[in-house]
Amino acid sequence: MKITKEMLIGDVLDMDPGCAEYFLAIGMHCLGCPASRGESIEDACAVHNTDCEALVNQLNAYFENK
Repeated sequence: MKITKEMLIGDVLDMDPGCAEYFLAIGMHCLGCPASRGESIEDACAVHNTDCEALVNQLNAYFENK
């Protein structure tokens, strides 16, 4: 499966909770919040002023190595 910026954070975390470290590393410490789980990766990156493409690339590398 390929991760895209349109995917919901909760859906990605449900695939493998171990990927939470990538969200936490860029300051997304509210992963347990119901609202954040319903946000797209792109929306969350905009709120946290982080590079969405870089995060998506890291997540895809993580899942490719599983």
